[in-house]
Amino acid sequence: MLTALLPMPVFRLIDDLIFPATDLAEPDGLLAIGGDLSPERLLMAYTNGIFPWYAEGEPLLWWSPAPRLVLFPEEFHLPRSLRRTINKKKFTVTADTAFAEVIASCSQAGHRDVEGTWITAAMQQAYIRLHELGFAHSIECWHEDTLAGGLYGVCIDSFFFGESMFTTITDASKVALATLANSANAFNIAIIDCQMTTEHLVRFGAREISREQFQEQLEMQIDACKPQKKWRL
Repeated sequence: MLTALLPMPVFRLIDDLIFPATDLAEPDGLLAIGGDLSPERLLMAYTNGIFPWYAEGEPLLWWSPAPRLVLFPEEFHLPRSLRRTINKKKFTVTADTAFAEVIASCSQAGHRDVEGTWITAAMQQAYIRLHELGFAHSIECWHEDTLAGGLYGVCIDSFFFGESMFTTITDASKVALATLANSANAFNIAIIDCQMTTEHLVRFGAREISREQFQEQLEMQIDACKPQKKWRL
């Protein structure tokens, strides 16, 4: 059962694993409040185009913005300056070797134009659990054996839902993104969800699609919802 909060049509989740239809989301994408961060609920959310986003001390909020920014790997644009950085082999790039470190670093970096971190301690533990189950993955960039940047997200079948990235050395997170796009075939990724539009990601070839188009992609790319083995580059 879902209950609507008045006067805003935002739904309050209860224990049952169910979400409202995404086309009922607020104009800013807010859809529901409450629930939990169990693997089952998270996987159900992502398969329906929904993700959690809230700050420490706030209630758990669920979002489904439209239009949606996505990146098709074959449309990835590699700037010449970044190509030179990659060719210089400034960074050593790995996958799924330091997931907990990556998400902890992302939590310290702060993103999505909110004060403080939105990757709470509870969220970190929830995504580490998804990683252990084979549904969350990370790309790491190392400089002289120190983690310099990276990204993480949830991968369900051929759909990668990007969550966050960080960098401590110029271009490290960009190299991680380029590696993800260039390794899409190896990881069986057909589409990368970037969630919200930023000029930074648009410069790399990401583009907005409508809610209807996004839902079509979900139906096309997600079928078995099976866990994956750890990624290797």
